[in-house]
Amino acid sequence: MAAAISRPEPIRHRTLMAMRWVALAGQASAAIAAWVLGARFPLAVVLAVIAAAAVVNLSSGWRRHRASPDEALTQLMLDTVQTGVLLSLSGGTGNPFALFVLAPLAIGAGVLPRPRLLALAGVTGAMILAMTVLATPLAFSADPLVRPVTAIGVGHVLALAIGGAFIASSSYRVTSELAATRDALAATQLGLAREQRLQHLGGVVAAAAHEMGTPLATIKLVASELADELADQLADRPDLAEDLSLLRRSADRCRDILRSMGAAGKEDLHLHTAPLASVLDEAAAPHRGRGPEIRIADTTDGMIVARDAGLIHALRNLIQNAVDFAATRVEVQARRDRGLVTVSIHDDGPGYPPHLLDRLGEPFLTTRRGGSDSSSEGYEGMGLGLFIGRTLLERSGARVEFANDGGAVARVTWPEAALAATDRAALGRNPVIAD
Repeated sequence: MAAAISRPEPIRHRTLMAMRWVALAGQASAAIAAWVLGARFPLAVVLAVIAAAAVVNLSSGWRRHRASPDEALTQLMLDTVQTGVLLSLSGGTGNPFALFVLAPLAIGAGVLPRPRLLALAGVTGAMILAMTVLATPLAFSADPLVRPVTAIGVGHVLALAIGGAFIASSSYRVTSELAATRDALAATQLGLAREQRLQHLGGVVAAAAHEMGTPLATIKLVASELADELADQLADRPDLAEDLSLLRRSADRCRDILRSMGAAGKEDLHLHTAPLASVLDEAAAPHRGRGPEIRIADTTDGMIVARDAGLIHALRNLIQNAVDFAATRVEVQARRDRGLVTVSIHDDGPGYPPHLLDRLGEPFLTTRRGGSDSSSEGYEGMGLGLFIGRTLLERSGARVEFANDGGAVARVTWPEAALAATDRAALGRNPVIAD
């Protein structure tokens, strides 16, 4: 979960929707303006294509989640095909705005992995070919408002200006969003990597303490036997007696050190896996005693999961947010049903402001909105913690949802196979060093 970011991060679904609305508004304006200036093409069909894309955009909804690579590819392919069909109906490559067929490809270059980007490039190439071979020629009326040559020249200038501005602004929006994601995750990953190294060190300590117990016991035994065999000579050799005494005291000291190291190390090693209830309790521990009561209910029959630093950190962020806004209590419920494991965090506070529900989990969320909505006052500054928690959980294979139900609800759902882990026993007891 704390792996370095080595591939394009998914873009927000709502970003794709917003850019499509801008493109559709521009297409409709350009089509109507061209018709008024005297250009002739099947206007009704062109407007129908634009309306169909608008219906698709409306049906997609204003989702808050980040689009998967496959979903982003599908959306960008639809935009490419819609733009290509629109241009084919209005002059094809002879249309001054033909370069707009490249806009989805420019966006995809920043958010798609290479195989999907190549697929999008293939669709773009096919549409360019269709615009060249199957296009309806662009014609003008007998008495146009502006001469065709002038109109096309102005169109080329506008196309370059508008196209450049659109592609630049779209690319900037996408890259700035991905940069914010990387910056926020980088700080979290540094902390998680440090914690994971400490956990690994605990396992090394446990193993070392366990392995060193046997040779240390042998040293203690040999020292005792030497003391017994040389008992008659020790009275005349006080220096030898002192050396044997020092050797035995040092062995005893090493015994005590190894016992303490082994106990701590074995505890860390054992907690590489733990019951889900214990993981939830560890995530909630820093926030107990802050006011609201935290109740944990686990009905997964002691399900064993990986004690992953990222998982605990993510759940802790969600619980912290619930405690921050709860009135008297926070309920954390875990259940397992039909191959799914669900953890719900429910507080009895005012709930999420309705205008933020579609944006929760975004980085650097600005939460204040004009007006007198008092329920949003308490949420000033909320955003980065939820974003980090949500991103880490989604990387573990979970789906995260936010809702209001008598208070704020954060619901995390995993496929059971993605969360379950095989239990491991701690190392055995160190050999006892006899006195």
